[in-house]
Amino acid sequence: MARIAIDMDNVMADLTQHLLDVYAEQYGIRVDPSALDNVPEGSAFPEGIAYKILQSPGFFRGIPVMRDSQEVIKSLSENHEIFVVSAAMEFPASLTEKLSWLNEHFPFISWRNIVFCGAKTIVEADYMIDDHDKNLSTFKGQPILFSAPHNLSLSAYRRVNNWKEVAQYFALDTVPVI
Repeated sequence: MARIAIDMDNVMADLTQHLLDVYAEQYGIRVDPSALDNVPEGSAFPEGIAYKILQSPGFFRGIPVMRDSQEVIKSLSENHEIFVVSAAMEFPASLTEKLSWLNEHFPFISWRNIVFCGAKTIVEADYMIDDHDKNLSTFKGQPILFSAPHNLSLSAYRRVNNWKEVAQYFALDTVPVI
């Protein structure tokens, strides 16, 4: 039984798409998703706007679930120890929203297996699935980079582009059907 640490934002939860949708709704401007490719998160928006949106009440509670994540994580949890690890301390208001979101969308994950922290350097697991180099570069286990617009040029890690590829990586018998 392996211990797998899984990030929330842009891994379990489609933060990027939600940010684009909220920005369009609040400012009336639709940003082409390709404008986010290989640029630091938030820099495709006017200065401070992405941070302001991320700080707004309800933002983290309303993020859509990444396609196939529920089924694959449920399957993984049958043979592995799953921990959700989110560096949520930068946005303290997100803590209760993220917990509510997890309880709704991933009710099979116990509160004992949810870690909200400031830095993921404390995490000890066999695998970490994350979209950020800063979290994977210090990880002592097997890092797995989950594709997101801001990390498309990274090549230092095993990359997965979606949850079907995660299922294939861990050789799950049941790969969700689209």
